[in-house]
Amino acid sequence: MAPVNHPDRSTRDPLLGVERLLIDGTNLLYRMSRDAAAARAPGAAAGLAAQAAAPRAPAALIGRLRAIIPAATRIELVLDGAPEHGLAGVRIAHGLTVRHSGRYSADSLLDRLVADAVGSGGSPDAAARAADVLLVITDDRELAGRIRRRGARVAGTDWLIGRLERTRLSAPSVGAARAPATPNAAAADEDERPGWRSGRGATTKTGNPRRRARMRP
Repeated sequence: MAPVNHPDRSTRDPLLGVERLLIDGTNLLYRMSRDAAAARAPGAAAGLAAQAAAPRAPAALIGRLRAIIPAATRIELVLDGAPEHGLAGVRIAHGLTVRHSGRYSADSLLDRLVADAVGSGGSPDAAARAADVLLVITDDRELAGRIRRRGARVAGTDWLIGRLERTRLSAPSVGAARAPATPNAAAADEDERPGWRSGRGATTKTGNPRRRARMRP
C-alpha cells in the first residue's frame, strides 16, 4: 500500500486523533531501565546495570501510562517472550492490554497488528483512515520504517518518557496546603484590656457591681 501523506504531523501532538496506541514495551522498559541506571551509576557501570535489568511491565508503569493517555485511546503494550500463566492478551486496566509476542519478536507482532488494522479497512480510503488513527511507540528504525510505509504514525520512546516525567513532576504533593494560623482577635483584645492580669487570680470573682453600689452608705 502506498504511504499516506500527512503534511501536518511534524507540528502537531502525536496523540492528536489517535484511537489506538501500540507501544514497543520491551523497547520502552529497556530505555527506562537504562536511564535509571545511568542516573544511579554514571559511566560504564550504567551499561552493565541496564543489561542486568530484566524488562518487565510493572503495575506502576501501567497505571502511569493510563494516566497520561486520553481515556478514549486504547493502549496495547507489546512485550517479547511468553506471558506469565493466565496473562496472555489480558486487559490489565480500563482500555489497556498487555500482549506478548511468544516465539516471535515484539517488533514482528507490532508490524502484524498494524498490517491487520490497515488491511481490515477494505477500501483505500478506509485503510488510510485505519492507519491514521494508529500510533506506534518504538525506537527501532527498521520497524518504524515499515510502520510509516503502511501509513501509521510513529513516535520514539523519548516522547513518551518525557510525557511520563512531566506528569510526575506536575503531580501535586500529598496533603493539602494549610493557611498560616492567625491570632485570635478576641484573645488579643482580652490581653490589651486595662487592669487584666495574667496568672493566678486573673479570673477572681468580684460579684455584682450594681449590688455593691446600693450597699454603700
